[in-house]
Amino acid sequence: MSTRLSPLLDRRRFMGHTAHGLSGIALASLLAGDRLLASDKSSSPIRPVIDPAHPFAARAPHTAASAKNVLMIFCSGACSQLDTFDYKPELIKRHGQPMPGADDLVTFQGKQGNLTKSPWEFKPRGQCGKMISELVPQLAELADDLCFIHSLTGKTNTHGPGENFMSTGYTLEGFPAMGAWVTWALGTDNQELPAYVAIPDPRGTPQSSVNNWGSGFLPAAYQGTDFNATKPLRNLQRPEHISSTTDRATRDFLQAMNERHLAMFPGDSELAARISSYELAARMQLSVPTVTDLSTETSDTLEIYGVNDASNSLKQQYARNCILARRLIEQGVRFVQLFNGAYQTGGEGVSNWDGHKQLQQQYSKHGPVLDRPTAALLRDLKRTGLLKDTLVVWCTEFGRMPTFQAGASGRDHNPAGFTAWLAGAGVKAPFTYGATDEFGYKAVENVATVYDFHATILHILGLDHQRLSYYHNGFERRLTDVHGQVIHEILSS
Repeated sequence: MSTRLSPLLDRRRFMGHTAHGLSGIALASLLAGDRLLASDKSSSPIRPVIDPAHPFAARAPHTAASAKNVLMIFCSGACSQLDTFDYKPELIKRHGQPMPGADDLVTFQGKQGNLTKSPWEFKPRGQCGKMISELVPQLAELADDLCFIHSLTGKTNTHGPGENFMSTGYTLEGFPAMGAWVTWALGTDNQELPAYVAIPDPRGTPQSSVNNWGSGFLPAAYQGTDFNATKPLRNLQRPEHISSTTDRATRDFLQAMNERHLAMFPGDSELAARISSYELAARMQLSVPTVTDLSTETSDTLEIYGVNDASNSLKQQYARNCILARRLIEQGVRFVQLFNGAYQTGGEGVSNWDGHKQLQQQYSKHGPVLDRPTAALLRDLKRTGLLKDTLVVWCTEFGRMPTFQAGASGRDHNPAGFTAWLAGAGVKAPFTYGATDEFGYKAVENVATVYDFHATILHILGLDHQRLSYYHNGFERRLTDVHGQVIHEILSS
């Protein structure tokens, strides 16, 4: 009987294999750090090939796309799901009672009071019978065209970080907005207008301001251009003391000098990008005043949107913004972000949906401003056929509590379960996905994250959220970070 040991137990071989293994691990780590390892093409990053001289040229999506454009309607201040779209009969039944299991519940501003039903009645809407609040009766009429997600969850209950998270996928500042990712990946069909336009509320910018449409670490060209119907894009008009002939001659001379300089340095991509940016600005001198000139709209259109409602000047201004959004989509602008609600001025809930103290009083003002113009916008997109190629997204930074705050008549912040809806290209309608608990407090069925929400929007545009990435400071950055699953159940195909 042999007493020779197995080679696996031989000390010399064991030490040799260990040394080789450790060195192999070190080598792999070094190669990975320098991004020199071979990778599986099915999971490797996809970056758009961009000509610096034409940074906004239209580019093909990764897969077949259901939508070409996105219109995002963002209600700043955290619009309450329980007073708009998330019907909870048990909340009505147990109105005024303590919420079970919440005796010591403390949320953003403090201790909670009792369960409180919505001041607005919910009624069945459309052929689908979806229960929607009387706060938004015009939008309610469009129930058959809407795809609801009632189970969204967030990561923060603070407005600024919450807006950042919904717009950029990160609670911190400095990350690209979804519109920047989309226009970086796809460019735009219209070379006369910005690829990405943000339309601030007539009352001002949202709390997180330009972070909502910033380019972050992506090239600056892909940040949103912000203007609205009452505050047009600044510095487009030539000074009165300069004639149009002189202005044209100056631009022609500058173009000739730029082309000459570029010919001397053909590899200077930064110069090419800068020239392209200035040329777009020059074209916008003609295109932006045209697209913002609402005098070409019919009187019937202005009436439908609410522009002529002399009793509500804020509705008039927001209605003009909605018409502007439609005109931008009409002209092929890739991503339009329309805001309803601004940074807090005059106290909580006065200029946005942050209904902490006097929810009924404040929402009675905000509801009509949002409702009629937004519903008219959706109807207009459908009437003109634009909804076939446009994904409309309605969202807010987080939801609100089913209780009123102790000692107040309003709802506190709640990222544990809230609602968004989509319409148009790529989504089923009428359709409802996910649910909160019987009181509307927490998502309990088909729980979805904002990452999932973003992944789904990119998917509808034909973009792979896992592979669309930008290498920055040693990381492959994505809109969805390292998270997110496409919500296939809501897709129309």
